[in-house]
Amino acid sequence: MQKKLKVVTIGGGSSYTPELLEGFLKRYHELPVSELWLVDVEEGQEKLNIIFDLCKRMVEKAGVPLTVHKTLDRRLALKDADFVTTQLRVGQLKARELDERIPLSHGYLGQETNGAGGLFKGLRTIPVIFDIVKDVQEICPNAWVINFTNPAGMVTEAVYRHTGFKRFIGVCNIPIGMKMFIRDVLALTDSDDLSIDLFGLNHMVFIKDVIVNGKSRFAELLDGVASGRLTAASLFSRASMSAPRFRSKRSPRPAILTGYLN
Repeated sequence: MQKKLKVVTIGGGSSYTPELLEGFLKRYHELPVSELWLVDVEEGQEKLNIIFDLCKRMVEKAGVPLTVHKTLDRRLALKDADFVTTQLRVGQLKARELDERIPLSHGYLGQETNGAGGLFKGLRTIPVIFDIVKDVQEICPNAWVINFTNPAGMVTEAVYRHTGFKRFIGVCNIPIGMKMFIRDVLALTDSDDLSIDLFGLNHMVFIKDVIVNGKSRFAELLDGVASGRLTAASLFSRASMSAPRFRSKRSPRPAILTGYLN
């Protein structure tokens, strides 16, 4: 029998939490999470309550033996944790507003990863992540920490450079979002093998090539999206809200090049 797993999500009042839980519910036979603890700060109590109630309804409907807990006590939640996920914003949304507006007032990009706002956010966030790592090392040292908190690259590098903790993984959904977008745009099937040659930094990534079944289809993809001839049916609504856009010489309207951002 597989070991039942305990996951602690720090920043549990985030709107990303239901999506995370949905993945656990759909993949319970592969990853048998039996406890999900949602942790937040006092300022986030209202959002935490809303998300907690939603998560309980999701579990009940799915019929999966998973128990959801909520708390403002991080150390209590961490006891016996197998995985810890971090998806937090130090300073709440008011800080995000300042991250964007202050750089723009000086003619610079804000952006919470690689813009000036990303540096602001990193300086606020890294000390908090270090505190979380210290608690994990003390309370559940065998747990893996999976960081979704931006600036994800900066946070992850800081942990590896300045702490002794190595069970730490930084993730971002942009590459998989781009891959889903490309698969949809090119109308690929499950039997098609898709790989993308991608490089760059968190929130500043570029596709160099798209390989389908061993052959490059990058030129076809670029030309089709730029002209508006190719669109993504199932991802279009999400992608259009936040995807980078560019203008083609042959098309006056913006065309979506990548998937949705996190």
